[in-house]
Amino acid sequence: MSDDLQQIFGYHGAADEREGVTVIADEILLVPFWTPRFCDTVIRAAEAVGAFEPQPHDPVPGHEVSLAVISPRLFEHVEIDLGVRIWPQLQTVWPYIDYHGLRDVFVIRYALGEQEHLRMHHDIAQVSASVKLNDDYDGAVLDFPRQGITNESLAVGEMVVWPSLVTHPHQATPLQRGVKYALTVWFELPTFS
Repeated sequence: MSDDLQQIFGYHGAADEREGVTVIADEILLVPFWTPRFCDTVIRAAEAVGAFEPQPHDPVPGHEVSLAVISPRLFEHVEIDLGVRIWPQLQTVWPYIDYHGLRDVFVIRYALGEQEHLRMHHDIAQVSASVKLNDDYDGAVLDFPRQGITNESLAVGEMVVWPSLVTHPHQATPLQRGVKYALTVWFELPTFS
């Protein structure tokens, strides 16, 4: 447990140090983000907090817990990591996007008899991202029907990134077995004065 705390509070062993953006579909990018070991640690931390609750007032309700609830320090580390390490890589493909911080970043859980899927929707963010935190489940696949791609074949810790509004509706298909955990990232919209 103390090793988990050191990883969470210090962000030790989190970063997958590989670099490079891969275009995997129309305006859908893939970037190495976290190590599988750190993904496991985040799952344990999210479960230890015990705050997976349905969000009935959310237009697309899910069983989720914000990293800020798990640890404000972890949220801060992720916000910095995304701005310093990941965002410049995204700008190699999307040169006109600016980093404005995070709207939220949360762990979402899919379990039989609980949340088993997520309906088709768009996110209210400038850019959205998703990271597989585990792979010992079937179903609950992140699906982009318009682009004809899913995250089914991606590895734990890899980040899928896409423009949030209008062109990239997505869903999670029904869970068939196990429990799925994923990290969802909503990058803040720019403000205009």
